[in-house]
Amino acid sequence: MAKIVFLGAGSTIFARSVLGDSLHVPALRDAEIALVDVDPDRLNVSEVMVKNINRTLGAKATVHSYLGSEAAAAFRGADYIVNAIQVGGYEPSTVIDFEIPKKYGLRQTIADTLGIGGIFRALRTIPVMLDYCRIIEQEAPDALLLNYSNPMAMLTGAILRATGVKTVGLCHSVQVCASHLCGELDLPTDDLQWKIAGINHMGWLLEISRHGEDLYPEIKRRAALPEYNARDAVRFEVMKWFGYYVTESSEHMSEYVPWFIRNDAPELIDRFHVPLDEYPRRCVRQIERWEGMRAELLADHPIAHERGHEYASYIFEAIETGQPFTFGGNVRNTNLITNLPPQATVEVMCVADRSGVTPTYVGDLPAQCAALNRTSINVQDLTIEAALTLRKDAIYQAAMLDPHTAAQLTIDQIVAMCDDLIAAHGNYLPAYH
Repeated sequence: MAKIVFLGAGSTIFARSVLGDSLHVPALRDAEIALVDVDPDRLNVSEVMVKNINRTLGAKATVHSYLGSEAAAAFRGADYIVNAIQVGGYEPSTVIDFEIPKKYGLRQTIADTLGIGGIFRALRTIPVMLDYCRIIEQEAPDALLLNYSNPMAMLTGAILRATGVKTVGLCHSVQVCASHLCGELDLPTDDLQWKIAGINHMGWLLEISRHGEDLYPEIKRRAALPEYNARDAVRFEVMKWFGYYVTESSEHMSEYVPWFIRNDAPELIDRFHVPLDEYPRRCVRQIERWEGMRAELLADHPIAHERGHEYASYIFEAIETGQPFTFGGNVRNTNLITNLPPQATVEVMCVADRSGVTPTYVGDLPAQCAALNRTSINVQDLTIEAALTLRKDAIYQAAMLDPHTAAQLTIDQIVAMCDDLIAAHGNYLPAYH
């Protein structure tokens, strides 16, 4: 009987996806499921929901809830741990991440992966996750931790660097990249073969073919046409100049590089359809949906759930049954991508089976793609350094090395902005020196 722990179970919709999928797997239908969250109300709603799905599907799982302070009991004997925590939530932390930089003239779109918002999201989250990992090392030393929380590369990298917990980072970008691209360009999506490697949110679609035919020439031709270009303008522009399509959305990509959100060229915002302040708008909509969904879930009417394409349940199934499953995972760069730094967290195809998770070798990325990846890795590395050493100068350095931040602000402005953010986040951050 496998034990699955869901950390951040107040993420009710995502918990439904991962755990509902798992209850479809014969090898997991009698699993022990432990839900963990710091919010007792959200935790209760998720418990009601998971028990409902378990009952409706006729599965035999046992479901228990634990507050964050009870994590040791939740982790004890776990085989699999799914992490989906968000430290600080929309208010106050996400609002702070957007509004303080805005006072300095620094605009963002999503701000959860890189940029000044990604840096401070990491600084809030890494200490909390390291505390949980120390408990995991004691209570479930053989457990596999699947990290879904952003900033993916920074958080996964910190766990891999500072703990002994077996960890793989998972994101939705890789599995939908090729089909999404073809769909945008009105190309067929059946029988696609593709290869992706790089870093999280900046993986590169190195190859794509259909029925054995290379699709890139037609993809690039269509992407340049006015009727298609506006659908994914930033990614198509990067593909035009760097030769390859990237895995994450145009709104994300626009803030990973210095070329699209510029105070000295505001017309680029309209030209490339960059949705400034997009993530706060999404948060508000999600909070409104939660209020409506809460009452519906607590009514406890039978919930039907079909198995989706989220990686987690397929990884669990592969390890439990030995039937291999291939997926895109974020792991330490143990000479997998040979022209990226060894301490980097890279996104490559991995194989899950009874032996656990094994990443696959890539070799060199195209030189220009590796170079662009390294601009993000620089920020990730210094942010992890700051979190592990509590050195304030490493925070400044991470921000100074961020491509978008550096394109907009002077050194003095960056330091002042970081100081303002540190003060505003208060107890969500440890004391830096």
